Amino acid sequence: MSFDDGELAVVPLDSELAKDPFVTGAKAANLARAAVAQLPVLPGFVLVPVERAGEAAAGTHAVRSAWRALAGPEGRERPLVVRSSSAHEDTEASSMAGRFESVLNVRGWEDFTTAVRAVLDSALRVRPLHPREDDMPYDGMAVLVQPMLEAATGGVMFGADPVEGRRDRILVSAVRGGPDRLVDGSTQGVRYQLTRLARLVHSEPAESWGDHLLSHRQRVQLVELAKKTEKAFGGPQDTEFGFDSEGHLWLFQARPITAMAARPPRRARLLGPGPVAETLPQVLQPLEEDLWVAPMSHGLTVALDITRAAPRRQLRKLPLVSTVRGQAAADLRLLGAIPSAHPVLNFINPAPGARRASAAWRVGRLRAALPLLAIDLMADVDRQLADFAPPRELLSGQLLDAIAWGREVLSSLHAQESLAGALLGAGAGATAAGEALAELAEGRSRGLSDGQLLERHPVLLALLPPTLGARKELPDVVGRRTVPRGVGALPPREGLRLRIRWVQEMQAQMVRELAHRFDAGECGLGLSRLVLLRWEELVEIARGGALPAGFAERLPRPAAGPLPAAFRLADGRPVAQLLPGQRGSGDGQGAGGGFGTGTAWDGRGERPAQPVLVVRSLSPSLAPLLPDLAGLVAETGSALSHLAVLAREYRVPTAVGVPAAVERFPVGTLLAVDGGTGAVTVPADISAAAESTTAREESAA
Repeated sequence: MSFDDGELAVVPLDSELAKDPFVTGAKAANLARAAVAQLPVLPGFVLVPVERAGEAAAGTHAVRSAWRALAGPEGRERPLVVRSSSAHEDTEASSMAGRFESVLNVRGWEDFTTAVRAVLDSALRVRPLHPREDDMPYDGMAVLVQPMLEAATGGVMFGADPVEGRRDRILVSAVRGGPDRLVDGSTQGVRYQLTRLARLVHSEPAESWGDHLLSHRQRVQLVELAKKTEKAFGGPQDTEFGFDSEGHLWLFQARPITAMAARPPRRARLLGPGPVAETLPQVLQPLEEDLWVAPMSHGLTVALDITRAAPRRQLRKLPLVSTVRGQAAADLRLLGAIPSAHPVLNFINPAPGARRASAAWRVGRLRAALPLLAIDLMADVDRQLADFAPPRELLSGQLLDAIAWGREVLSSLHAQESLAGALLGAGAGATAAGEALAELAEGRSRGLSDGQLLERHPVLLALLPPTLGARKELPDVVGRRTVPRGVGALPPREGLRLRIRWVQEMQAQMVRELAHRFDAGECGLGLSRLVLLRWEELVEIARGGALPAGFAERLPRPAAGPLPAAFRLADGRPVAQLLPGQRGSGDGQGAGGGFGTGTAWDGRGERPAQPVLVVRSLSPSLAPLLPDLAGLVAETGSALSHLAVLAREYRVPTAVGVPAAVERFPVGTLLAVDGGTGAVTVPADISAAAESTTAREESAA
């Protein structure tokens, strides 16, 4: 495309035709709309293919006349900026920011024609990310021409906060000079977060008092521009701006914000894997969810209701434990796993105290009776599990009855296990995982296979997560081990935890047998398809019913990354949240074990000499790694969690609830972990932290 053969036409930026993005491209059309809305837009024109220009002037003479009118008299031409304006950029679907050519400070006719050709040629090097049949072809790109403004201060402004999804915030990044120094990444600039009333929320990096890159007046002007731009385009915009030497504000570009983060609705529940990830650490299929998550939720709800730890109205309203992306998550506020967001209001609120007072007599009696109640329940579970015949010898109806019994008893086990943890405390006794590791080490030393070990010592199931699929192999044994003492030596809470795992394994064996029979029968349902059913659907099929509608389209839930330590749901997706009192704090909660120093390790690859294990959640699968650890740091969990108790057995300094620990402490970082305070420090602070801990221990002594 050239000037000489008349293929380019001139469309003034203030004309009605310029507002059509299929004629002038989205960038120029947006500026034309802004100009009509009386926004501060520099004058200019657009060069477009003549076949789209209607009656607009075309050819070399028309282009040169438009250039001369904008650049000024010969010999005193003012510089111009020549920019791309494609239908593929600056749209709601894609900004294509920086993909096409822009040429700044263009002077003279020869440089101008060269710049236009460079912009047009850039269309041939880039293809749209999401092409549509009705899109403007790239070889028909338009070229936007405007005066080059020497900005004293410029930058980028978002009419909403796309990171947090907040429409009540306006983000501004500013630099000295034009915004090009900011958008090309060569300068970081100063980032301002403003309210829609132009109040400064914070700036980054922080500016000293009286020394602001943008004055208060300029921030007010920008907020007003953001509001007017939003009104003109029907939504918050991503804009580029500049202040000239006389303080006038100019709009260089406006386009829709293409990646607004979802924002949770007001009063959305605060969820997190927390303590439930210890029992169910992996992605669950629908049948696993019905067999294990629903009983856990009911059992924990019963425990909270008995102790009056939460209002009954809230407990009845929503499930305490649910799944997000197939992963178990609990309501952190109802579980009491997070500090209150309004401690003063809670202090003067009589309702919690009244609930505690009404439940005090029951809790006191329950604390005395709970050990015996736990022993009775465990004995009943052991007796029933022993009475089950091998799955292959049971009728299909008996297999279903066994699975249904497991759902009922799991609810009771979870309720009593939760009460035991709250009322009896973790104590310093043995754990099921610790006993399993001891028996595994002893059995391996005697040359027993994994199958023989699991048959003789079912306590080893404490080292394996529940699954209806293929069971994982037992872990390798490293480091020192305690002497096995038998399941009978476990305290009530650990005994209840172990029965939960045994019942889950019984259910898994029954489901696998059902899948084998269904696969051989008319249903043709193997285990990989059977787990996609819901419990009620499985019962219906076993009674002769048909497969549910649309079952053929169901797919297994894919493996997913870990859930955030705390999050709220927005459109079904988790949005990470900082916990109350967590902002600006890098420490977590001390879970005991003393003080230790070592090297950060993620549990994979070569184990360092003094490893500090840094993980997102306290999963039981980490138990084999605990011996000889110099420290344990987790983003989630509590001091009463299973793995934290086991860590105290091995005297591993442990800190839980440490914000963004995995990102902050990559593999190889030298760390110090204070199990008393939950402080996790890096080398510059290690000496001070150790001295502080020593002084505290001497004072306590």
